[in-house]
Amino acid sequence: MTRKKVDIATLRAKKAKNEAITMLTAYDAPTARAEDEAGVDLILVGDSAANVVLGYPDTIPVGMDEMLMLTAAVARGNQTAMVIGDMPFLSYQISPEEAIRNAGRFMKEARADAVKLEGGGPLADTVRRIVQAGIPLMGHLGLTPQSAQLLGGYRVQGATAKNALAIVEDALRLQDAGAFSLVLECIPSRVGELISSKLEIPVIGIGAGTQCDGQVLVIHDILGIRSGFTPKFVKTYESLGESMASAISAYVGEVQSRSFPGEEHGFAIKDDEFNALQDLVAKL
Repeated sequence: MTRKKVDIATLRAKKAKNEAITMLTAYDAPTARAEDEAGVDLILVGDSAANVVLGYPDTIPVGMDEMLMLTAAVARGNQTAMVIGDMPFLSYQISPEEAIRNAGRFMKEARADAVKLEGGGPLADTVRRIVQAGIPLMGHLGLTPQSAQLLGGYRVQGATAKNALAIVEDALRLQDAGAFSLVLECIPSRVGELISSKLEIPVIGIGAGTQCDGQVLVIHDILGIRSGFTPKFVKTYESLGESMASAISAYVGEVQSRSFPGEEHGFAIKDDEFNALQDLVAKL
């Protein structure tokens, strides 16, 4: 059965029916194709590309041109999932006008279906302006990596009643501003459940408990292709990093021992043509 294109109405219907929404990151066309064929609802081209695939130490250095290139690749590999472009640091904080312009580039140049940005109350007007421009927008609260240093580093947010209330209030502001969905990252499970129950829009959790309307993880994390610190909320479904290392090591060994390539990997030339070639070369 052919799957219909996932849109905002699809997500609202899933929340109404208490059907879990699935979301993963992708940064290239083949991965997007695999996720789409597996039935993933939302594909996020996260600014996590900065440290996951581009080699930066964190998400701050990645820019619009890099994010547009990656988002366009994902859009080309996808057919039915909703593709969401993650707006990078300083692409939306300077002014609403610049935020609209950059969000529009994700839609027009990269063919994203929506954009995502981090932050709450102070950005409510910017969110409203982007949505009024006809651009679907997803919010992101809790641990927001672009401002992690202001939050005291990569740590759980909303662990006190006062701090949790601020997240709830920001979530309501984003909903009122027109956000169609919200990501909650690294907050206590009961706070995630509370916010999900209070909002009419779907809430996607990452380290926010089991009772959010959906879940998101970084594709490299679930496949075991990573290095360094692994957050508590990550579950690894395959150890492809180990398989990659093994395959690369085997390739290096076979090339060095000259067991690869074998005769079966080569191409032939007829004897008479090769003899003619040798005669021609001899006359050079």
